[in-house]
Amino acid sequence: MPERRRRRYGDVDFDWSHRVDTTSATVGWRDRLLGALHSPYQPTDASLFHEMLEHIKTDFSKFTFLDLGSGKGRVLLIASNYPFRRIVGVELLPELHRIAVKNVRAYNSGLQPCFALECVLGDALDFVFPAEPTVLYLFNPLRESGMEQLASNLAASLRQHPRPFFVLYHNPVLEDVLMRDGSLKKIDGTHQYSVLASAMVTDS
Repeated sequence: MPERRRRRYGDVDFDWSHRVDTTSATVGWRDRLLGALHSPYQPTDASLFHEMLEHIKTDFSKFTFLDLGSGKGRVLLIASNYPFRRIVGVELLPELHRIAVKNVRAYNSGLQPCFALECVLGDALDFVFPAEPTVLYLFNPLRESGMEQLASNLAASLRQHPRPFFVLYHNPVLEDVLMRDGSLKKIDGTHQYSVLASAMVTDS
């Protein structure tokens, strides 16, 4: 029964609808342990993602969508229902990356305008931000020291290549770290998420 499945496996409705595996219930013990050292894997609720993206009023066809800590790729799949120029997910754990690649190949929503999806295996702190308009998604993927480094990397990128840049920050417990140097300003949000933007957006 659906309610029994929900109690046992958590948020699986998305997976059942699209024949993919993005739930946290099937993550192995080794990846759970490794994830605990960084940030435990937890998939994003599709309706909440849509709500966050509604706060960005722009032409998505000019933007790259980037998810750092993309896990099994659920957010990449949901984002492909919007007309982004391309979609990139970066994941540290090889097994989650492998599953994300498989999910991207299997996914078909019938409403998908973006098919340029790329899964990258690597450390988010080593990833070079694309020098193009970007929507960055973060589900609190790093501890404070890691977020400080990420914020520094992003600030340097925005100084070198000023551009429209949005951040959708789910569970924004380290929001102040991202906003500390003034490269990003909060433009909207709730207790569940914050929407931040670069100066090129907020000063226009």
